[in-house]
Amino acid sequence: MLPNDPVILLSYVNTKLRDQYPSLDALCDDLEADREQRDEKLRAINYEYSPVRNQFI
Repeated sequence: MLPNDPVILLSYVNTKLRDQYPSLDALCDDLEADREQRDEKLRAINYEYSPVRNQFI
């Protein structure tokens, strides 16, 4: 289960991407997370995923 709060979600996802997952797709598949719903929450606080950096910036 991913955090609901967008700021906590940002921290959680970026930490997971840095420490455990080579890509956002790998994270979403493993955690069975809805990528569009998660992306929407992070866009609401002005963050977008960068595949080059493998993090939300």
